[in-house]
Amino acid sequence: MSKLSDRIINLAESQTLAMAKKSRELQALGKDIISLSIGEPDFDTPQFIKDAAKLAIDNNITRYTPVAGIQELRKAISEKFKRDNNLNYTAEQIVVSTGAKQSIANIILSLVNPGEEVIVPIPYWVSYIETIKLAEGIAITIPTDVASDFKITPEQLQKAITPKTKMIVFSTPCNPSGSVYNKEELHALAEIIIQYPDLYVLSDEIYEYINFKGKHESIAQFNFIYERVITVNGVSKGFAMTGWRIGYIGAPLWISQACEKMQGQFTSGASSISQMAALEAIKANPIVTMTMRNAFKKRRDLVLNLLKEIPGLKTNVPDGAFYIFPDISYYFGKSYKNYLINNSNDLSMYLLEVGNIALVSGDAFGDDNCIRFSYATSEERLIESVKRVKTALALLGT
Repeated sequence: MSKLSDRIINLAESQTLAMAKKSRELQALGKDIISLSIGEPDFDTPQFIKDAAKLAIDNNITRYTPVAGIQELRKAISEKFKRDNNLNYTAEQIVVSTGAKQSIANIILSLVNPGEEVIVPIPYWVSYIETIKLAEGIAITIPTDVASDFKITPEQLQKAITPKTKMIVFSTPCNPSGSVYNKEELHALAEIIIQYPDLYVLSDEIYEYINFKGKHESIAQFNFIYERVITVNGVSKGFAMTGWRIGYIGAPLWISQACEKMQGQFTSGASSISQMAALEAIKANPIVTMTMRNAFKKRRDLVLNLLKEIPGLKTNVPDGAFYIFPDISYYFGKSYKNYLINNSNDLSMYLLEVGNIALVSGDAFGDDNCIRFSYATSEERLIESVKRVKTALALLGT
């Protein structure tokens, strides 16, 4: 009989982190593995942000912080929401957390009761489903595909809602598909959601600044649904600050207070040094993020063009983030030596062991027909990566 709790036994390991770990293990054994498995910009944190952290250390800003965040940072985030998103959140409606992942956990654990349903469009970020499990909620997924640009329709959403539905969780720009909802699409979804007075929206907008379409759109911008939306963001992706671990929410006051209470029993306030660094990032003109955004767009176009040379792959044109999520089901049923490809996990392990390239299987994101490429690495490594994929896939026969 296991001494571990059912909770941890039933919790799946993050497959993105698992693949990154497997890649490091193989690299340690001397294998030439290129990893495109982790969602992390390969750029350095801008110098002005690092300088702010150094100054915070020199000024001895090294003590416990308020649970919801340093007041100056919460005020700056409030101003950022108004500046960039036309959202009116007061500083008291902001909660700063140890990464957007904690922000998401705070929200779900604060709002979802056992047995309540949470709608999650497919593909989804890996931790949504497992966090819903922790809350003892029930995830109700809505399938999409390449043809629909991996976006749900209002009709699909309407059909998924039941008397037990408490929340919908989605990201735009999306990890793993890179899809971006435009203003009209968000408005159409909001018109469905507002019909149900007990239905809330968790809008994950962590990839806001990596958006190739132009202006980012937030679903909370529509006044009629504003009180039902919790907006999640952070500095990890747009400012290449993944290791600093700072995420935040803007929410109706009663929800932000609940998230502060939840966080107070887990981690308390986020790192004081990281918060002072994040303060400089948040206050900066978003134009400082454009160099990285433009590099990602160039890489996206490079990888899409290279993937066209591989038979059977179907892709959308992702308008944000730094992922491509091609449909690879063409290769199901094919084999090479002792490898038989029945699903996306089979294919990802085959590419790792035969092609020396680490990708994440689509089943981690709810879509077993796909596989995720992260193009957050140099153009040279991307060219080599797709070459390895192409060579390995060419070995597969019927």
